Amino acid sequence: MLSSSVLFSALFAGLVATCVTLAIERWGGLVGGVLGTVPSTIVPAAAGMYLAGNEIAMIESMSIVPLGMLVNGLFLSVWVVLPSRLSSKHPLLITTLCSLLVWAIAGFILLTSIDRILQSGVSSFTISIFGLFSVITLAILFNLEPREAPKGSQSVRWQVLIGRGAAAAVAIGCAVWLSGQGLPLLAGLAAVFPAIFLTSMVALWLAQGQTVPQGAVGPMMLGGVSVAVYAVVIMWSIPAYGAVGGSILAWVIAVGGWSFPTFLVLRRRDISHSLRVSNAQQQEPLQQ
Repeated sequence: MLSSSVLFSALFAGLVATCVTLAIERWGGLVGGVLGTVPSTIVPAAAGMYLAGNEIAMIESMSIVPLGMLVNGLFLSVWVVLPSRLSSKHPLLITTLCSLLVWAIAGFILLTSIDRILQSGVSSFTISIFGLFSVITLAILFNLEPREAPKGSQSVRWQVLIGRGAAAAVAIGCAVWLSGQGLPLLAGLAAVFPAIFLTSMVALWLAQGQTVPQGAVGPMMLGGVSVAVYAVVIMWSIPAYGAVGGSILAWVIAVGGWSFPTFLVLRRRDISHSLRVSNAQQQEPLQQ
């Protein structure tokens, strides 16, 4: 059962991960960033953990996911803040390494802290709710000012897409395996390893340049909150309705309650911003 759960989860995660880069490339950072980060790889991860381990291990693993998405938010923030401050000839390589270093340090601190908190008697649900509100706060801060989020003009190479899918597959397969080995906290963090975010940033930077991936960071961060919502709901829905029914219910709540409304809000904000910029440009010749 464990081996089949690991294999199915990994293959499904790799397939879904490959599609997100294509979504951002085709529809731009806003649409691709939000709709491309709906709960995807976490779906087989949570179901696989439930089938491979037990209910308690799955709940404990999912409780760390919202805080794991907060760590992913810090990972993405590096891609916005760091490149403009680099004078190096290799900004992509340095940004990639620094973002992974930030994720690793923050992830280590998170695992150490959560383990102590759980031992003190704080419930998994309380931890998940705290993480959810924390990642929402960070995502909103990064979306206060709209950034240019153009569509891609060059196609992402198929080799990059295969590498992206393989990275996500390995990450999710490891998460399910770790859960089955009795390491639920590490499994929860592995389930949200930023394989999708990392490969999106690298693939889009190589194909489109720096602007396209940076424009997608804000929407991706805000859209990624739906993964945290999914994790909170799945802690209740899978034990109540089983792996299939519980996964479907949690996905519908996360997408309908967060992803779609977020897309509408960001689209309205960007339209208003574009109109203000256009009006300002039209008034400049008159003032001169």
